[in-house]
Amino acid sequence: MVTINDNYLKLKAGYLFPEIARRVNAFVEANPDAKVIRLGIGDVTEPLPEACRTAMIRAVEEMGDRNGFKGYGPEQGYGWLREKIAQFDFQSRGCDIDASEIFISDGSKCDCGNILDIFGDTNTIAVTDPVYPVYVDTNVMAGHTGDVNDRGEYGGLVYLPISAENHFTASIPSEKVDLIYLCFPNNPTGATATREHLQAWVNYAKAHGSIIFFDAAYEAFITDPELPHSIYEIEGARDCAIEFRSFSKNAGFTGTRCALTVVPKTLMGKAADGSDVSLWQLWNRRQSTKFNGVSYVVQRGAEAVYSPDGQNQVQALVRFYMDNAQIIRNQLTAAGIQVYGGVNAPYVWVKTPHNLSSWDFFDKLLNTVNVVGTPGSGFGAAGEGYFRISAFNSRENVEEAMRRITEKFKV
Repeated sequence: MVTINDNYLKLKAGYLFPEIARRVNAFVEANPDAKVIRLGIGDVTEPLPEACRTAMIRAVEEMGDRNGFKGYGPEQGYGWLREKIAQFDFQSRGCDIDASEIFISDGSKCDCGNILDIFGDTNTIAVTDPVYPVYVDTNVMAGHTGDVNDRGEYGGLVYLPISAENHFTASIPSEKVDLIYLCFPNNPTGATATREHLQAWVNYAKAHGSIIFFDAAYEAFITDPELPHSIYEIEGARDCAIEFRSFSKNAGFTGTRCALTVVPKTLMGKAADGSDVSLWQLWNRRQSTKFNGVSYVVQRGAEAVYSPDGQNQVQALVRFYMDNAQIIRNQLTAAGIQVYGGVNAPYVWVKTPHNLSSWDFFDKLLNTVNVVGTPGSGFGAAGEGYFRISAFNSRENVEEAMRRITEKFKV
Protein backbone atom coordinates (compact mmCIF):
# COMPACT_ATOMS: atom_id res chain seq x y z
CA MET A 1 0.00 0.00 0.00
CA VAL A 2 1.21 3.52 -0.78
CA THR A 3 2.45 5.73 2.02
CA ILE A 4 1.21 9.25 2.69
CA ASN A 5 2.73 12.55 3.70
CA ASP A 6 2.45 12.09 7.47
CA ASN A 7 2.90 15.82 8.01
CA TYR A 8 -0.78 16.26 7.14
CA LEU A 9 -1.64 14.23 10.22
CA LYS A 10 -0.07 16.94 12.39
CA LEU A 11 -2.67 19.45 11.27
CA LYS A 12 -5.35 20.44 13.72
CA ALA A 13 -8.75 18.81 13.21
CA GLY A 14 -9.85 21.18 10.46
CA TYR A 15 -8.75 24.29 8.68
CA LEU A 16 -10.49 27.25 10.32
CA PHE A 17 -12.84 28.27 7.53
CA PRO A 18 -14.11 24.77 6.62
CA GLU A 19 -14.89 24.29 10.32
CA ILE A 20 -16.89 27.52 10.30
CA ALA A 21 -18.71 26.33 7.19
CA ARG A 22 -19.48 22.99 8.84
CA ARG A 23 -21.08 24.65 11.86
CA VAL A 24 -23.01 27.15 9.76
CA ASN A 25 -24.29 24.48 7.39
CA ALA A 26 -25.46 22.35 10.32
CA PHE A 27 -27.31 25.36 11.76
CA VAL A 28 -28.92 26.25 8.42
CA GLU A 29 -30.03 22.66 7.89
CA ALA A 30 -31.68 22.65 11.30
CA ASN A 31 -33.10 26.17 10.87
CA PRO A 32 -33.96 26.55 7.17
CA ASP A 33 -35.96 29.76 7.70
CA ALA A 34 -33.20 31.62 9.51
CA LYS A 35 -31.68 34.55 7.63
CA VAL A 36 -27.98 34.02 8.28
CA ILE A 37 -25.66 36.98 7.66
CA ARG A 38 -22.08 35.90 6.97
CA LEU A 39 -19.37 38.29 8.10
CA GLY A 40 -16.78 35.58 8.63
CA ILE A 41 -14.80 34.58 5.55
CA GLY A 42 -13.39 37.64 3.79
CA ASP A 43 -15.24 37.08 0.53
CA VAL A 44 -16.43 40.09 -1.43
CA THR A 45 -20.07 40.61 -2.41
CA GLU A 46 -20.12 43.52 -4.88
CA PRO A 47 -19.93 42.96 -8.68
CA LEU A 48 -16.71 43.08 -10.66
CA PRO A 49 -15.88 46.60 -11.82
CA GLU A 50 -17.44 47.43 -15.18
CA ALA A 51 -14.03 48.16 -16.70
CA CYS A 52 -12.85 44.65 -15.83
CA ARG A 53 -16.02 43.01 -17.14
CA THR A 54 -15.81 44.92 -20.41
CA ALA A 55 -12.15 43.98 -20.88
CA MET A 56 -12.88 40.32 -20.19
CA ILE A 57 -15.81 40.25 -22.62
CA ARG A 58 -13.57 41.76 -25.28
CA ALA A 59 -10.91 39.16 -24.50
CA VAL A 60 -13.41 36.32 -24.83
CA GLU A 61 -14.42 37.66 -28.23
CA GLU A 62 -10.75 37.71 -29.25
CA MET A 63 -10.54 34.04 -28.29
CA GLY A 64 -13.34 33.32 -30.79
CA ASP A 65 -11.18 34.37 -33.71
CA ARG A 66 -8.13 32.45 -34.94
CA ASN A 67 -6.11 35.66 -35.26
CA GLY A 68 -6.91 36.74 -31.69
CA PHE A 69 -6.91 33.33 -30.05
CA LYS A 70 -4.42 32.77 -27.23
CA GLY A 71 -3.16 29.38 -26.11
CA TYR A 72 -0.56 28.88 -23.41
CA GLY A 73 0.63 32.21 -22.11
CA PRO A 74 3.91 32.95 -20.33
CA GLU A 75 4.00 31.24 -16.93
CA GLN A 76 5.19 34.51 -15.38
CA GLY A 77 2.23 36.48 -16.78
CA TYR A 78 1.79 38.66 -19.84
CA GLY A 79 4.23 41.54 -20.13
CA TRP A 80 1.54 44.18 -20.62
CA LEU A 81 -0.01 43.33 -17.22
CA ARG A 82 3.30 43.11 -15.40
CA GLU A 83 4.32 46.51 -16.80
CA LYS A 84 1.11 48.11 -15.55
CA ILE A 85 1.55 46.61 -12.10
CA ALA A 86 5.16 47.75 -11.90
CA GLN A 87 4.22 51.27 -12.95
CA PHE A 88 1.05 51.85 -10.90
CA ASP A 89 1.62 49.75 -7.77
CA PHE A 90 5.34 50.10 -7.21
CA GLN A 91 7.22 52.67 -9.29
CA SER A 92 4.56 55.33 -8.62
CA ARG A 93 5.35 54.92 -4.90
CA GLY A 94 9.11 55.14 -5.41
CA CYS A 95 9.71 51.38 -5.32
CA ASP A 96 12.56 50.06 -7.46
CA ILE A 97 10.63 47.11 -8.89
CA ASP A 98 10.92 46.00 -12.51
CA ALA A 99 8.14 44.23 -14.42
CA SER A 100 10.39 41.18 -14.84
CA GLU A 101 10.38 40.74 -11.04
CA ILE A 102 6.58 40.38 -10.96
CA PHE A 103 4.98 36.94 -11.32
CA ILE A 104 1.24 36.69 -12.04
CA SER A 105 -0.61 33.86 -10.29
CA ASP A 106 -4.09 32.63 -9.42
CA GLY A 107 -3.97 33.73 -5.78
CA SER A 108 -1.75 35.12 -3.06
CA LYS A 109 -2.98 32.37 -0.74
CA CYS A 110 -1.56 29.84 -3.22
CA ASP A 111 1.73 31.70 -3.53
CA CYS A 112 2.16 32.02 0.24
CA GLY A 113 2.20 28.23 0.37
CA ASN A 114 3.96 27.52 -2.91
CA ILE A 115 6.88 29.82 -2.09
CA LEU A 116 8.09 27.20 0.38
CA ASP A 117 9.04 25.01 -2.59
CA ILE A 118 12.20 27.04 -3.12
CA PHE A 119 13.36 27.11 0.51
CA GLY A 120 15.10 24.41 2.50
CA ASP A 121 13.83 22.37 5.43
CA THR A 122 16.23 23.72 8.07
CA ASN A 123 15.12 27.35 8.15
CA THR A 124 13.81 28.82 11.39
CA ILE A 125 10.36 30.27 10.72
CA ALA A 126 8.67 33.13 12.59
CA VAL A 127 4.94 33.87 12.51
CA THR A 128 2.81 36.30 14.44
CA ASP A 129 0.14 35.05 16.84
CA PRO A 130 -2.66 35.49 15.89
CA VAL A 131 -1.83 34.74 12.26
CA TYR A 132 -3.45 33.94 8.91
CA PRO A 133 -3.66 30.11 9.22
CA VAL A 134 -2.26 29.43 5.74
CA TYR A 135 1.23 30.50 6.82
CA VAL A 136 1.33 27.90 9.57
CA ASP A 137 -0.55 25.05 7.91
CA THR A 138 1.53 25.08 4.73
CA ASN A 139 4.70 24.83 6.79
CA VAL A 140 3.20 21.90 8.67
CA MET A 141 2.34 20.21 5.37
CA ALA A 142 5.89 20.78 4.12
CA GLY A 143 7.38 19.12 7.19
CA HIS A 144 8.90 22.27 8.65
CA THR A 145 7.35 21.88 12.10
CA GLY A 146 6.98 19.48 14.97
CA ASP A 147 3.69 18.39 16.52
CA VAL A 148 1.01 20.73 17.84
CA ASN A 149 0.64 21.35 21.58
CA ASP A 150 -2.46 21.98 23.69
CA ARG A 151 -2.34 25.70 22.84
CA GLY A 152 -2.39 24.98 19.11
CA GLU A 153 1.29 25.92 18.68
CA TYR A 154 3.59 23.83 16.50
CA GLY A 155 7.05 22.85 17.56
CA GLY A 156 9.76 24.42 15.44
CA LEU A 157 7.94 27.70 14.82
CA VAL A 158 8.85 30.96 16.53
CA TYR A 159 5.61 32.65 17.61
CA LEU A 160 5.56 36.45 17.91
CA PRO A 161 2.55 37.47 20.04
CA ILE A 162 0.63 40.54 18.91
CA SER A 163 -1.90 42.22 21.15
CA ALA A 164 -3.43 45.56 22.06
CA GLU A 165 -0.43 46.16 24.33
CA ASN A 166 1.98 46.21 21.35
CA HIS A 167 -0.59 47.69 18.93
CA PHE A 168 -0.80 44.31 17.18
CA THR A 169 2.67 44.76 15.66
CA ALA A 170 5.20 42.06 16.52
CA SER A 171 8.38 42.85 18.37
CA ILE A 172 11.68 42.01 16.68
CA PRO A 173 12.78 38.56 17.95
CA SER A 174 15.83 38.30 20.15
CA GLU A 175 16.98 35.13 18.40
CA LYS A 176 17.88 34.63 14.74
CA VAL A 177 15.08 33.53 12.43
CA ASP A 178 15.38 32.83 8.72
CA LEU A 179 11.88 33.22 7.27
CA ILE A 180 9.52 35.89 8.63
CA TYR A 181 5.82 36.19 7.79
CA LEU A 182 4.45 39.73 8.04
CA CYS A 183 0.98 40.82 6.93
CA PHE A 184 -0.01 44.50 6.79
CA PRO A 185 -2.71 45.68 6.85
CA ASN A 186 -3.01 42.70 9.15
CA ASN A 187 -5.31 39.76 8.76
CA PRO A 188 -6.96 39.15 11.21
CA THR A 189 -6.44 42.17 13.50
CA GLY A 190 -6.71 45.01 10.98
CA ALA A 191 -3.52 46.60 12.35
CA THR A 192 -1.08 48.54 10.18
CA ALA A 193 2.68 49.06 10.28
CA THR A 194 4.54 52.36 10.19
CA ARG A 195 7.59 52.94 8.03
CA GLU A 196 9.71 52.90 11.17
CA HIS A 197 8.39 49.49 12.21
CA LEU A 198 8.98 47.96 8.79
CA GLN A 199 12.43 49.56 8.60
CA ALA A 200 13.32 47.80 11.86
CA TRP A 201 12.26 44.47 10.36
CA VAL A 202 14.22 45.10 7.16
CA ASN A 203 17.29 46.04 9.17
CA TYR A 204 16.93 42.85 11.21
CA ALA A 205 16.47 40.69 8.09
CA LYS A 206 19.53 42.17 6.37
CA ALA A 207 21.65 41.76 9.49
CA HIS A 208 20.71 38.08 9.85
CA GLY A 209 20.42 37.05 6.20
CA SER A 210 16.67 36.49 6.66
CA ILE A 211 13.83 36.72 4.13
CA ILE A 212 10.57 38.54 4.90
CA PHE A 213 7.39 37.17 3.33
CA PHE A 214 5.30 40.35 3.14
CA ASP A 215 1.58 39.78 2.54
CA ALA A 216 0.12 43.05 1.22
CA ALA A 217 -3.22 41.63 0.06
CA TYR A 218 -5.09 44.47 1.80
CA GLU A 219 -2.84 47.41 0.92
CA ALA A 220 -5.57 49.10 -1.14
CA PHE A 221 -7.57 49.69 2.04
CA ILE A 222 -4.92 51.94 3.60
CA THR A 223 -6.33 55.46 3.96
CA ASP A 224 -3.54 57.05 6.02
CA PRO A 225 -1.11 58.70 3.55
CA GLU A 226 1.76 58.22 6.01
CA LEU A 227 1.55 54.43 5.95
CA PRO A 228 3.54 52.38 3.41
CA HIS A 229 1.62 50.18 0.98
CA SER A 230 4.61 48.03 0.00
CA ILE A 231 7.62 46.65 1.83
CA TYR A 232 9.69 47.98 -1.07
CA GLU A 233 9.01 51.54 0.08
CA ILE A 234 11.46 50.68 2.85
CA GLU A 235 15.18 51.13 2.20
CA GLY A 236 16.96 47.81 1.79
CA ALA A 237 13.84 45.69 1.31
CA ARG A 238 14.89 44.60 -2.20
CA ASP A 239 17.63 42.57 -0.53
CA CYS A 240 15.45 40.74 1.98
CA ALA A 241 11.75 40.65 1.06
CA ILE A 242 9.23 38.86 -1.16
CA GLU A 243 5.84 40.56 -1.49
CA PHE A 244 2.45 38.97 -2.19
CA ARG A 245 -0.50 40.92 -3.60
CA SER A 246 -3.94 40.11 -4.92
CA PHE A 247 -6.76 41.52 -7.02
CA SER A 248 -9.26 39.59 -4.89
CA LYS A 249 -10.33 42.22 -2.37
CA ASN A 250 -9.70 45.55 -4.10
CA ALA A 251 -11.19 44.55 -7.48
CA GLY A 252 -13.49 41.73 -6.38
CA PHE A 253 -11.51 38.90 -8.01
CA THR A 254 -12.11 36.29 -5.28
CA GLY A 255 -13.93 34.09 -7.78
CA THR A 256 -12.04 35.33 -10.83
CA ARG A 257 -8.55 34.54 -9.46
CA CYS A 258 -5.60 36.79 -10.16
CA ALA A 259 -2.71 37.78 -7.93
CA LEU A 260 1.00 38.46 -8.05
CA THR A 261 4.24 37.81 -6.23
CA VAL A 262 7.28 40.07 -6.39
CA VAL A 263 10.69 38.42 -6.19
CA PRO A 264 13.49 40.97 -6.67
CA LYS A 265 16.49 39.75 -8.63
CA THR A 266 18.75 40.94 -5.82
CA LEU A 267 17.42 38.30 -3.41
CA MET A 268 19.83 35.47 -2.66
CA GLY A 269 19.77 32.23 -0.70
CA LYS A 270 22.43 29.71 0.28
CA ALA A 271 22.87 26.30 -1.35
CA ALA A 272 24.09 23.30 0.65
CA ASP A 273 27.63 23.91 -0.62
CA GLY A 274 27.54 27.48 0.70
CA SER A 275 27.22 29.18 -2.67
CA ASP A 276 24.78 32.04 -3.29
CA VAL A 277 21.74 31.25 -5.44
CA SER A 278 19.24 33.68 -6.96
CA LEU A 279 15.78 33.24 -5.45
CA TRP A 280 14.31 34.85 -8.57
CA GLN A 281 15.79 32.07 -10.69
CA LEU A 282 14.42 29.39 -8.35
CA TRP A 283 10.91 30.88 -8.30
CA ASN A 284 10.98 31.34 -12.06
CA ARG A 285 11.91 27.68 -12.46
CA ARG A 286 9.26 26.59 -9.98
CA GLN A 287 6.52 28.52 -11.79
CA SER A 288 7.68 27.37 -15.22
CA THR A 289 7.57 23.76 -14.05
CA LYS A 290 4.46 23.65 -11.86
CA PHE A 291 2.24 26.43 -13.20
CA ASN A 292 0.75 27.15 -16.61
CA GLY A 293 -0.18 30.74 -15.93
CA VAL A 294 -3.40 32.69 -15.39
CA SER A 295 -5.86 32.75 -18.27
CA TYR A 296 -5.56 35.46 -20.91
CA VAL A 297 -9.15 36.57 -20.27
CA VAL A 298 -8.57 37.06 -16.54
CA GLN A 299 -5.30 38.92 -17.08
CA ARG A 300 -7.04 41.33 -19.45
CA GLY A 301 -9.60 41.93 -16.71
CA ALA A 302 -6.81 42.62 -14.23
CA GLU A 303 -5.11 44.98 -16.67
CA ALA A 304 -8.31 47.04 -16.83
CA VAL A 305 -7.93 47.81 -13.11
CA TYR A 306 -5.22 50.28 -14.16
CA SER A 307 -7.34 52.13 -16.72
CA PRO A 308 -8.81 55.48 -15.61
CA ASP A 309 -12.29 53.97 -15.32
CA GLY A 310 -10.88 50.91 -13.58
CA GLN A 311 -9.04 53.02 -11.01
CA ASN A 312 -12.19 55.00 -10.21
CA GLN A 313 -14.33 51.87 -9.94
CA VAL A 314 -11.85 50.01 -7.74
CA GLN A 315 -11.50 53.01 -5.46
CA ALA A 316 -15.31 53.14 -5.17
CA LEU A 317 -15.34 49.47 -4.16
CA VAL A 318 -12.69 50.05 -1.53
CA ARG A 319 -14.61 53.04 -0.13
CA PHE A 320 -17.79 50.97 -0.01
CA TYR A 321 -16.21 48.24 2.10
CA MET A 322 -14.40 50.76 4.30
CA ASP A 323 -17.71 52.52 4.95
CA ASN A 324 -19.01 49.11 6.05
CA ALA A 325 -16.04 48.79 8.40
CA GLN A 326 -16.80 52.21 9.89
CA ILE A 327 -20.42 51.20 10.50
CA ILE A 328 -19.24 48.04 12.28
CA ARG A 329 -16.75 49.97 14.42
CA ASN A 330 -19.19 52.73 15.32
CA GLN A 331 -22.10 50.44 16.17
CA LEU A 332 -20.08 48.02 18.27
CA THR A 333 -18.26 50.82 20.07
CA ALA A 334 -21.57 52.51 20.88
CA ALA A 335 -22.73 49.20 22.36
CA GLY A 336 -19.72 49.18 24.68
CA ILE A 337 -17.84 46.46 22.82
CA GLN A 338 -14.10 47.02 22.44
CA VAL A 339 -12.90 47.02 18.82
CA TYR A 340 -9.62 47.36 16.92
CA GLY A 341 -8.78 47.65 13.21
CA GLY A 342 -11.31 48.64 10.59
CA VAL A 343 -9.64 52.00 9.88
CA ASN A 344 -7.00 51.11 7.29
CA ALA A 345 -8.21 47.54 6.82
CA PRO A 346 -11.51 45.78 6.03
CA TYR A 347 -11.42 43.68 9.22
CA VAL A 348 -12.62 44.66 12.68
CA TRP A 349 -10.98 42.78 15.56
CA VAL A 350 -13.46 42.54 18.43
CA LYS A 351 -12.83 41.80 22.11
CA THR A 352 -15.48 39.21 22.93
CA PRO A 353 -18.03 40.62 25.38
CA HIS A 354 -18.93 39.11 28.76
CA ASN A 355 -15.63 37.15 28.87
CA LEU A 356 -16.92 34.67 26.31
CA SER A 357 -14.42 32.42 24.57
CA SER A 358 -13.99 32.91 20.83
CA TRP A 359 -15.92 29.83 19.83
CA ASP A 360 -18.61 30.41 22.48
CA PHE A 361 -19.17 33.90 21.06
CA PHE A 362 -19.28 32.38 17.56
CA ASP A 363 -21.94 29.89 18.60
CA LYS A 364 -23.98 32.50 20.47
CA LEU A 365 -23.92 34.88 17.51
CA LEU A 366 -24.95 32.12 15.14
CA ASN A 367 -27.67 30.67 17.32
CA THR A 368 -29.16 33.81 18.83
CA VAL A 369 -28.83 36.48 16.10
CA ASN A 370 -27.88 34.36 13.08
CA VAL A 371 -24.67 36.26 12.34
CA VAL A 372 -21.39 34.56 11.39
CA GLY A 373 -17.93 35.87 12.23
CA THR A 374 -14.53 34.25 12.78
CA PRO A 375 -13.31 33.07 16.20
CA GLY A 376 -10.00 34.68 17.10
CA SER A 377 -8.62 31.45 18.54
CA GLY A 378 -8.72 29.99 15.05
CA PHE A 379 -5.88 32.36 14.18
CA GLY A 380 -3.69 31.24 17.08
CA ALA A 381 -3.55 30.96 20.85
CA ALA A 382 -3.15 34.73 21.29
CA GLY A 383 -6.40 35.24 19.38
CA GLU A 384 -8.46 33.68 22.17
CA GLY A 385 -10.97 36.16 23.53
CA TYR A 386 -11.17 38.00 20.20
CA PHE A 387 -13.39 37.76 17.15
CA ARG A 388 -12.94 38.93 13.56
CA ILE A 389 -15.79 40.62 11.70
CA SER A 390 -15.41 41.23 7.98
CA ALA A 391 -16.65 44.36 6.23
CA PHE A 392 -17.09 42.42 2.99
CA ASN A 393 -20.85 42.30 2.55
CA SER A 394 -23.78 44.37 1.37
CA ARG A 395 -24.65 47.56 3.23
CA GLU A 396 -28.06 46.15 4.10
CA ASN A 397 -26.55 43.02 5.65
CA VAL A 398 -23.90 44.93 7.60
CA GLU A 399 -26.46 47.32 9.08
CA GLU A 400 -28.84 44.50 9.95
CA ALA A 401 -26.07 42.39 11.50
CA MET A 402 -24.97 45.30 13.69
CA ARG A 403 -28.55 45.93 14.79
CA ARG A 404 -28.92 42.31 15.84
CA ILE A 405 -25.57 42.11 17.62
CA THR A 406 -25.83 45.39 19.52
CA GLU A 407 -29.36 44.65 20.72
CA LYS A 408 -28.35 41.26 22.10
CA PHE A 409 -24.79 41.82 23.30
CA LYS A 410 -24.76 45.41 24.52
CA VAL A 411 -22.21 45.75 27.35
